[in-house]
Amino acid sequence: MIKRLKVGIPWYAKIGAKLVLSRIPLPYKLWKSLGIFGHGPMQQSDYAQQVFKSHFAAGSLRLGFCCLELGPGDSLLSALFARAHGASRIYLVDVGRFATDNCAPYRKLALELKEQGYDVPTGFSSVAEMLEQCNARYLTAGLASLKEIPTGSVDFIWSQAVLEHVRREQFSPMIGEWRRVMKDTGFASHSIDLKDHFNNALNNLRFSDERWESRLFQTSGFYTNRIRCSEMLGLFRAEGFSATITRAVKWDRLPTDKARLAPRFRAIADDDLLVSSFTAVLRPSDHVARIVR
Repeated sequence: MIKRLKVGIPWYAKIGAKLVLSRIPLPYKLWKSLGIFGHGPMQQSDYAQQVFKSHFAAGSLRLGFCCLELGPGDSLLSALFARAHGASRIYLVDVGRFATDNCAPYRKLALELKEQGYDVPTGFSSVAEMLEQCNARYLTAGLASLKEIPTGSVDFIWSQAVLEHVRREQFSPMIGEWRRVMKDTGFASHSIDLKDHFNNALNNLRFSDERWESRLFQTSGFYTNRIRCSEMLGLFRAEGFSATITRAVKWDRLPTDKARLAPRFRAIADDDLLVSSFTAVLRPSDHVARIVR
């Protein structure tokens, strides 16, 4: 019902509604159940498996690798998928404790994976036990949590529609932490959604930086950092990564009138603004970022 109602609501009405609703002191789980706020469909095991496998396939890993997921969202199913594919150490880092503490979906998935021949634990009765048996840590302090991970210890980092939500002022420090924790032989795979999170257009680019980066907007459930594709590649490069874009989706034409955008976005080339989402594979290197056509 909520989803059907959302379809016809103008983008500006969605902003107004979230500005108000985000100030009501209700628990996240209730907002999630109402379909008002959420962190993606990672509670769906088929989707979570598809996400993990797509990023895992971007590189070559030896048995016993160490991995790091950024923004696991509403579930920690990735811990079981990573363990099933040979991970010996797993970090799941988020900015809050959003993952369900209902053990049932984890037990169900573990039994399914076991039946398929994967070596995963099944004898757990809580999420904490599942994490312990997978040798996984769930860290929920964002950038501060990354600082807890040992230098040069991680082989593989991945995220799905997460990087666009990292606050702009924390973006470069976060990439710097990836480079610190990653082995020289490691890699990262990230899928980034550059659309606004109102009507899948560019309405978020209408606002000045002063307004958009205000605490009010940052904490109202619709914030994205508005870093465009070419700028993001430059930020990866500046922190010591080369980047290969393995998938890029573009609009045929700008979904929002360019004349309506804030001045600094009007100055960006249309070809850059037309990128609605992309997936990039990063490797420690000083090489210039490139795009595979």
